[in-house]
Amino acid sequence: MVCSMTGFGRSEITEGERKYIVELKSVNNRYLDINIKMPKKFNAFESEIRNQLKNFMKRGKVDVYISYEDFSESDTRVKYNKAVAQEYYSYLNEMASDFGLDNDVRISVLSRFPEVFTMEDEQLDEEEVLSGLQKAIAVAGKQFLDSRVREGEFLSGDLTEKLDGMLENVEYISERSPEIIDEYKAKLREKIQDLLEDKQVDENRLAMEVTIYADKICVDEEITRLRSHIQAMRDALIKGDDKDGIGRKLDFLAQEMNREANTILSKSTDLKISDRGIALKTDIEKVREQIQNIE
Repeated sequence: MVCSMTGFGRSEITEGERKYIVELKSVNNRYLDINIKMPKKFNAFESEIRNQLKNFMKRGKVDVYISYEDFSESDTRVKYNKAVAQEYYSYLNEMASDFGLDNDVRISVLSRFPEVFTMEDEQLDEEEVLSGLQKAIAVAGKQFLDSRVREGEFLSGDLTEKLDGMLENVEYISERSPEIIDEYKAKLREKIQDLLEDKQVDENRLAMEVTIYADKICVDEEITRLRSHIQAMRDALIKGDDKDGIGRKLDFLAQEMNREANTILSKSTDLKISDRGIALKTDIEKVREQIQNIE
């Protein structure tokens, strides 16, 4: 299957008193770049999360948003830091003594000092939480991959149509090339006859000139390579699957096609072939643009 690098997936799963929400969004990128935003308490799971995500993507800039809620009453607790409060109180007494003032600190005032009271999360059941999180990632990942496949099918169909148009131009150039030689030979013969008037044309010399001209404008090798590249790209789109994605391979083939089209144009002395060569380059450029969306 051909996958686009643009995709979206979302899941919301509730297990007991825990709720997991996972969102995946991606755009084009040369490599795989995964950016994860999640609660700090999940930092220990980052390696497992990344490994699981790689099952659904090979390339692209992917933003991952993970949110988590625990509705249990034991989710957080208040912690009284006696040692901190004692230290504050000791310093306040010392200040009162230094300045000859009464220490009028009340409990309500002392409790407001930083770190006297803190909120702490209850210890996570890591195995259970990770299991729930992985289920949410799996659902979001499946939806994400499905959206990429749907877009990939559209891109594949569009590219196949463009390849058909390119092959049509290539076949025209292939059929037109021998005609140019015949036309050149006829024009050259006519010109020589005009110059020599009634004298006989040297057929050997004429054949030599035509051969030199034919060699100069010959595009047989370029035509053969273009046909091969077009077929290779078509096969890659049909086969689809590749452990690293097919986008890089298609991009390489498009570059090679462009090289051959440039050579054909540089050799062309015929307006019709030049027009088809320009049309060919235009289609190749459109193909290259589309390929940038493929994983």
